[in-house]
Amino acid sequence: MRVLIVEDELRMAGLIRRGLTREGLAADVASSGEDALWMAEAHDYDAVVLDVMLPGINGFETSRSLRDRGIWVPILMLTARDSVGDRVEGLDAGADDYLVKPFAFAELLARLRALVRRGDQERPAILEVGDLRLDPATRRAWRGSAELRLSAKEFSLLETFMRRPGEVLSRLHLLEHAWDFAYENRSNIVDVYIRHLRQKIGREALETVRGAGYRLRADA
Repeated sequence: MRVLIVEDELRMAGLIRRGLTREGLAADVASSGEDALWMAEAHDYDAVVLDVMLPGINGFETSRSLRDRGIWVPILMLTARDSVGDRVEGLDAGADDYLVKPFAFAELLARLRALVRRGDQERPAILEVGDLRLDPATRRAWRGSAELRLSAKEFSLLETFMRRPGEVLSRLHLLEHAWDFAYENRSNIVDVYIRHLRQKIGREALETVRGAGYRLRADA
């Protein structure tokens, strides 16, 4: 495993690097967000340990820039800022996990292992399919420049489709991902909401695959 440590406090960076090295991991250190960006583009890291308080661009901006550049390496955000707002901002900026200082090194190592197990598949903060855009953090969606007015259930259904564009999703899959255990157990509830959603995003965007389910066209 090769890890990029982004930390401007040399003592902290050194401690983390030595700890990872003792565990048999390879570790590089970047002292600024700007350095982290070019290093992450130049090398294939398995994970990034990213401090929030950095000179120049901070950890939140660094995380967003990595994702904007299509770099989906797992990010563990490391910071002394432990408010709920800070944690939410970090996760919405594209981080995968959040660890507050002071921390036990064993926990940092365990979190890194867990992140690497998940892999570096694409996990954008803003979902985009064709001219559809959806922001799960703010619960807003657009088609082109026009904002869509969606009910909570319509939004959940659209998010489910946009996370798997081009795939045929069965009614059971849609029920499991867009409804909870309290959903109305009616056989046509999915079809009803599909009809509502089509009226708002365009009938051609959602295809019916007979006997299988529905598919959001990859070009929407």
